[in-house]
Amino acid sequence: MTPDRVALSYHDRHYTYRDLQERVNRLASALDVRRGDRVAFLGANQPALVETLFAAGLLGAVFVPLNTRLAGPELRYILEDAEPALLVLGEERGEERDGDGLPGRHLRAADYEALLASGSPEPIDEPVSQDDVCLIMYTSGTTGRPKGAMLTHANLTWNTVNLLVDVPLAHDEVALIGAPLFHIAAMGQALIPTVLKGGRAILEPSFDVARTFDLIESERVTLIAGVPTMFQFLAQSPRWAGADLSSLRHLLCGGAPVPGPLIQAYQERGLAFMQGYGMTETAPGALFLGADRSATKAGTAGVPCFFSDVRLVAPDGSPAAPGEPGELYVQGPNVMPGYWRRPEESAEVLSADGWFRSGDVGVADEDGYVRISDRVKDMIISGGENIYPAEVESALYEHGAVAECAVIGVPDERWGEVGKALVVLRPGSAASSDELLKHLDGRLARYKVPKYLAFVDELPKNAAGKLLKAPLRKLYGKG
Repeated sequence: MTPDRVALSYHDRHYTYRDLQERVNRLASALDVRRGDRVAFLGANQPALVETLFAAGLLGAVFVPLNTRLAGPELRYILEDAEPALLVLGEERGEERDGDGLPGRHLRAADYEALLASGSPEPIDEPVSQDDVCLIMYTSGTTGRPKGAMLTHANLTWNTVNLLVDVPLAHDEVALIGAPLFHIAAMGQALIPTVLKGGRAILEPSFDVARTFDLIESERVTLIAGVPTMFQFLAQSPRWAGADLSSLRHLLCGGAPVPGPLIQAYQERGLAFMQGYGMTETAPGALFLGADRSATKAGTAGVPCFFSDVRLVAPDGSPAAPGEPGELYVQGPNVMPGYWRRPEESAEVLSADGWFRSGDVGVADEDGYVRISDRVKDMIISGGENIYPAEVESALYEHGAVAECAVIGVPDERWGEVGKALVVLRPGSAASSDELLKHLDGRLARYKVPKYLAFVDELPKNAAGKLLKAPLRKLYGKG
């Protein structure tokens, strides 16, 4: 429809929709990948990531984006679980992404363009249905092992429709995508909707405050999607007061509630946030708060997206009344069919009629606006990244001096929330906090390593011996 418009921009390279179509066709024909095969990608935001996503989709294959921040053992586990037919290695800061030690067949960044050039530009006509799996995105589990959420073509399409009902994206949209595309928020709420509308996506390998201001001004950016921390960094910059932000139309923020002072700071510049709540399993949108209510309903995640249903369920299974806490259940065409190769864990969170149990607790007001109040799963959200205490605790237990441990989330001015480890040492053993934190480095992604570690004599438990985290939060819930 718009072959001459720029689809993707990456540093000084620009690809029109005609370019993108030809490159995707060539890549798909050259990949040596069959229907149903998994194709993994390890790298920061770059055209090769987007091209691999669409090429896999053309073939009826399944795209598996990998978190570049994960440590080697974590990446190996995911690759052994997904068993991709191919791992595409992206470029990192202009250099080759290291795939040493990772299983499977690799396509190095240095060989990417040559392979693409060897393919045919002719369209591929592989039948792909809406219920075919489009991508598997791994999300950390409460048991400490990541699970692959299977998202179908329909899931991604309906999430995009939900977004377009709430956000009036235009054909001339210029979306700045600095949040990582290996998370569903950047992919589902920014990249795919922008491409569907024929807009332009500026791909940035990482978020940088100075470069963000530069691009907003020089490229007339209209849309930015990110987590509160990113927007906080912009507002705290010396350039904030004098920056030309007149082109901005849409600020999409998720991952955590936007603090009131931050909302006010942007309103003083004539900008309003659109906030929401979602999960990888819902592709991701479930609740949405429009810009017109960002101040009056501050602290809430909004109301259900148009083609999604959300209900709050009290502990006894009855509907939670306004003002009463309840677990969030989500149903709709954006909800995943299940976890990759995990039928039992899928059945635990998905009912027969398609309701997904989020594990999060919310409270609705009289108008139906939902405030997320707690997490059944004890998950920590740090700078938009999900950290599951069980995974960190499991790694701590690998140190011989640790008898017991618990990880809780504590407030942090910069990241919103960070981890704090509480450790009971084995009798006769000695270890410093620095030693234990160094033990975690390399076993876990850096953002999962707790910012704080404290030694305690004992951890509170109930009569059955189950660890009680509520008293820990009360006693040690400060940085």
